[in-house]
This record gives sequence, C-alpha cells and structure tokens, in this order.
Amino acid sequence: MMTQATEQLEKVRNSTGFIAALDQSGGSTPKALAMYGVNQNEYSGDEEMYGKVHEMRTRIMTNENFTGDRILAAILFENTMDREVQGKPTCRYLWEEKNIIPILKVDKGLADQENGVQMMKPMPDLDALLNRAVANGIFGTKMRSVIKLANADGIKEIVAQQFEIGKQIIAKGLVPIIEPEVDINSPEKAQAEHILRDQLLTHLDTLSENENVIFKLTLPESANFYQSCIRHPNVLKVVALSGGYSRADANQKLSQNNGMIASFSRALTEGLAAQQSDSEFSATLGASIDTIVAASNT
Repeated sequence: MMTQATEQLEKVRNSTGFIAALDQSGGSTPKALAMYGVNQNEYSGDEEMYGKVHEMRTRIMTNENFTGDRILAAILFENTMDREVQGKPTCRYLWEEKNIIPILKVDKGLADQENGVQMMKPMPDLDALLNRAVANGIFGTKMRSVIKLANADGIKEIVAQQFEIGKQIIAKGLVPIIEPEVDINSPEKAQAEHILRDQLLTHLDTLSENENVIFKLTLPESANFYQSCIRHPNVLKVVALSGGYSRADANQKLSQNNGMIASFSRALTEGLAAQQSDSEFSATLGASIDTIVAASNT
C-alpha cells in the first residue's frame, strides 16, 4: 500500500489539472479581499482580516467544482494551514475530502531591490515551520522572489538562494516549488528569461536522483521556452504564475506552452464576489476552472 507522500508524488508526476494558489498573505490580503468585494471597513485588525479571507478560501475549497480531478494541489498561507474547513484541519480536508494536495507558502516576503532583483527576506524560523508542515501533512512548499531586470549577477543570486533553501526543504522530505518570478512589466523580460533558464538548468544538475523540485515561472515571451526544464528528470512539474495578466491573457499564453500547467491566484478568483449567491459563485468558479484546465492540458 502506497504512503500518502508516495501517492501524492505520483499524482503530481502523472495527473492532469493545475495548482490553485490560495496563498495571499500579509500585505496582499486586503487587495485580494477588495477584489472579492470585502472592503477594509468590514474588518478590524489582522485576526478579523484573516478570518474574512479564510471565509473566502473556505467558500472556494468547499465548492463542488473545486475537486482533485481538475486541481492537483492548493498552495496555502501558514494561517490557512492552521485553520479548519468543515471541522477538519485544512490540509486533511483538502486531501481526504477533495483529493487535492496541500502545499505551504514558506517565504517571508521580498527584500528591497538590488542588482535588478528582489531576493527573499531571511527565514530564521524555517526549520520549525517545516516541522509543522510535515506534521500537518503538507506535501511541498512555495517561496517567491522577483526578477525586475536582466542583471546576470542578480539572477544568479536569486536562483542560488532558491536552491539553497530548496535543499533544506528537500531534507525534510518535502518538495519545494522554486519561484523566481520575472516581472511581466520588465523592459528586459526576454533577456532575463534567458539568463534565468541557464541558471535553473545549472542548479538542476547539482541535484541527486531523488531530489525533486517544481518550478513556478512567469509565462515566457517565447512559446515552449522552458521545455528543457520540463524534460529534466529532477523536475516534477513546471507551473505558470499569472503575474498580473488577466485570466484570458494568462490562459492564452499558457496554451502556447506545452507541458506547462497553471498555478494561478488572482486569475483563478477573477470574477468571484462575496455578494454572489451560491449558484452564481459556483457558476463563476466552475467556468474559471474549466478555462484554466483547458489551457493547462496542452
């Protein structure tokens, strides 16, 4: 009988669908709530704010369209991992009730821009957080840094940091999602992507046979640009972030990249509103998931 980790690994490696990013945190939460129709005058302080966003996420996760036959995994914020959905810890609910793999966002935000990039802030409590993640049944992690310009030194630093922390995560038995986002508004986006791809491939070749990673990358300027990463034996999946593109634009670009699947946040929840009836909410979410699945299955 397969262990849960092995079953989840095989699902990620072999199943179709996409990864739902439900991990807005800190400064991005008020914006996510505002887009959902919940204004800042409807809550006071962080605890109430996180309560409101958990209500939104619970409405998504419990919806009949949010199922493991179309959604491989869901990326959660730490606060969401610590809460319950329908009386079960969130991670157990996702896996046991929905067959959706739980993944945890572990970074603590971005440092100030230097050398054309924003590195991840230090994570002094990462080891303890990873232990909690394992205890909660988390399969993998996600951490984001951002590339603004085609600065070779900066991009080299970003990828080195991602892989250094990635190996710490692998040592805990988890699969890291490595996310060096290229800003979609960068004037040097295509050049930055060439430097990034070379660095990713260089670091992939330092991994041993059983060290697996997932890449979360900005949709590239050239179609099928990351095929060498998709084919690499240490890469379970290459997933795309929407990065500020509308859902229609993100889907259109994604459909041109064979073997790359979505990991959308804002593009997934686009059109959802707290004021919608359950039937309106369900129809909107279902249509959104349908289009993202279709774009991922190319």
